[in-house]
Amino acid sequence: MSSTELADLRAYMADNPGAVIEDVARERKISPRAVIEALPGEMARIGAGGEFAAAMQDIAGWGEVTLIVHTDDAIFEFTGAIPAGEIGRGYFNLMQPKGLHGHLRYERCAAIAFVERPFMGKSSAFIAFINVDGGIMFKVFVGRDETRALRGDQLQRFRALADRIAPSAFSSEVDTGSREENASKQESRASVLIQSEPKL
Repeated sequence: MSSTELADLRAYMADNPGAVIEDVARERKISPRAVIEALPGEMARIGAGGEFAAAMQDIAGWGEVTLIVHTDDAIFEFTGAIPAGEIGRGYFNLMQPKGLHGHLRYERCAAIAFVERPFMGKSSAFIAFINVDGGIMFKVFVGRDETRALRGDQLQRFRALADRIAPSAFSSEVDTGSREENASKQESRASVLIQSEPKL
């Protein structure tokens, strides 16, 4: 991306902070990560992808949230509690018989973005797990109360996690280690977890 294109993108996101990230990325032929990084500095910060397991374990204690997977063909949404995970055989495994379950290739997580911005007339807060290609693996949104306001307890947890993983203004030069190094870091942080094999 040229400096002119980057300046134009930043100006666009400053004027349209609630734009759908994936739509902007597709229209401009750039990565979703580049779109997030172009948001005003006070709206986004990015931490290392090596914190994937720690972030997911923290989110498991938040209660009901909304997890979204946005592809070119569909937008999948799950609202409910995220289960605690276990690392095994190269996957971060969400193991429960009902509700959200599956196997996540955590080694491909290169960065974790914390975003607070207006969206459709309301405040929004979400965590985007960004892969090594600059795409968004999935997002986890802070839940809302009966008035459709962000849940205060979850917003507090969101900000505390952001302070821990991305304590300063985001940098586009985070997590520069190899995929193997990132995986090793995550397995160390997840050493308290019981190892399990994915039931694929």
